[in-house]
Amino acid sequence: MSSYFRVGMIGLDTSHSVEFTRLLQGDSPRKVFGIKVTKCMRFPSPFQNEEGQNARQKQLEAWGVKVSRSFEETVKDVDGLLLEINDPALHWKYFKMEATTKLPIFLDKPLAKNLTEGKKIINLAKKERIKMWCSSALRFAPEIAEAIKEIGKPMICNVYGAMGKAPAGSSLIWYGCHAFEMLSTIMGNGAKAVSATESAKSVVTIVDFEEGQQGIVECNSGSFFYGGRLQSAEKVIHFTVNMANPYFELVENVRDFMIRGKPPVSFETMLEVQAMLDAAEKSIKSGKTEKIKI
Repeated sequence: MSSYFRVGMIGLDTSHSVEFTRLLQGDSPRKVFGIKVTKCMRFPSPFQNEEGQNARQKQLEAWGVKVSRSFEETVKDVDGLLLEINDPALHWKYFKMEATTKLPIFLDKPLAKNLTEGKKIINLAKKERIKMWCSSALRFAPEIAEAIKEIGKPMICNVYGAMGKAPAGSSLIWYGCHAFEMLSTIMGNGAKAVSATESAKSVVTIVDFEEGQQGIVECNSGSFFYGGRLQSAEKVIHFTVNMANPYFELVENVRDFMIRGKPPVSFETMLEVQAMLDAAEKSIKSGKTEKIKI
């Protein structure tokens, strides 16, 4: 029996495959102890060419990870799985495969390419009693936790973040999910309607909540900064996320989940984030306010 928790990783088209492993067993000055990546599966992806995946494979192998193109080989002799696939269109396909193992699963953001497939993932997890969760690293930013501690649940929340250009599919769902996760973390569940507009530089979304609060999400092209403002009747708190080591707290939570088996994010929260993203996409196209439907 291994002295540490062994993790298999599905996907090599995201930099997270390398950066998470760096924190667990690589050259990071800050380490997350208790689990190690031992296997990784790679396959073609529009999000990273073969040359780029070759470079990542070489780095992972230097840290003791066995990389292959076989799903069966990757899930053999591991204790948990990471779904590290940049392309949201492949999340449902590979989650179905991972679910057959009955192992605990961390699914890297976003949940899926749309709410329909997100619901399929959650329904399968419930049916098969799979312990799983999905999140962006921004959910665990210490600066957000401190802002919430100071103000509680705000009346108004404005968050901003980056929106990279997706090689395939929706850029808002692929990258805008980071900023929406920030809003979800601060406001909690209860989003009821979304109104979004798109310009050459950004997508701005207004989210109305059931208890009367309002959220504003700015997803900006060409600016990779994250932060926001929380406002109550008594005070205003501003925060800026330090992106020097953005994954440490997320990987800590992945480690704790793998060892203890308790997901830090609920199914309801995961689906609401996906529903907000879907509604924002629809609002951009319709020019109307779209209701949140889960």
